[in-house]
Amino acid sequence: MRAAVVTEPGGPEVLAWQEVPDPVASAGEVLVAVTATAVNRADLLQRQGHYNPPAGASPYLGLECSGRIVAFGDGVDGWSVGDEVCALLSGGGYAERVAVPAGQLLPIPDGVDLVSAAALPEVACTVWSNVFMLAALRPGETLLVHGGSSGVGTMAIQLGRLLGARVAVTAGSAEKLDRCRELGAEILVNYREQDFVEEVLDATDGRGADVVLDNMGAKYLGRNLEVLATNGRLAVIGMQGGTKAELDIGLLMRKSGALLGTLLRARPPHEKAAIVASTREHVWPLVAAGDVRAVIDRVLPMEQAAEAHRVVEAGGHVGKVLLTT
Repeated sequence: MRAAVVTEPGGPEVLAWQEVPDPVASAGEVLVAVTATAVNRADLLQRQGHYNPPAGASPYLGLECSGRIVAFGDGVDGWSVGDEVCALLSGGGYAERVAVPAGQLLPIPDGVDLVSAAALPEVACTVWSNVFMLAALRPGETLLVHGGSSGVGTMAIQLGRLLGARVAVTAGSAEKLDRCRELGAEILVNYREQDFVEEVLDATDGRGADVVLDNMGAKYLGRNLEVLATNGRLAVIGMQGGTKAELDIGLLMRKSGALLGTLLRARPPHEKAAIVASTREHVWPLVAAGDVRAVIDRVLPMEQAAEAHRVVEAGGHVGKVLLTT
């Protein structure tokens, strides 16, 4: 098969579409012929040499895909050759075929085409597991989403609104904030011009955000604690703003707050399977009903993976950038 290979750590130009050995489905796995995959920030980090795949995972980029089942390993039930699926991956989506643990497969939701389905697994599982399973966002609470125009952000806005929360977002331009508003965000903060702590506290009469979904890490830690409501939960899912910061434990305790940090990719298969099953139960019906959708910025052929990485690095996109085989 062919795959987008990182020839050496570096910029987008190190990605090369090359012949590589075919994967084999081991026991409990399904072999999927990839139709499409999506570009995630983790792919950029792996390309740069900063984020190695977990032990035993495919060496190729790509944390989600859509496609058709072509073969099985031993011990797989409930799926058939030819089924159209999408999947949460530990790697390998930037390829023509990928082996996937059966517990990480999802059916294509009604009304979603096979290419667009590649934009769903990572964002849906990330938002559902962090905002709802872990941080337990409840109706009537305020959810603050940093990077509201990202793939994760656009999914968090929609799910938060549908499940009865008031959604606040940060984004870097008026155009991006307009897109967030269209998806249901009510409190809109341009982080280049406004202070999100002041804006969210003002909009909530001083209460703050009950749940904060943060992709920045160290850079925002102190201010996220300031904006957190009493009994609030801060879920950190990214480190775009660094990995080390000073934590004001006294402030966290005075607010009876919780600081939660998770990585989806590194979780063992049984934990991923539980997240996928819960996402299928709770999110997939909303997608099938048309209440939630994957926001897709553009679709490029897999041979143009380098260009797709440049688009994501530039940061001007809204939603997901997809690659097709």
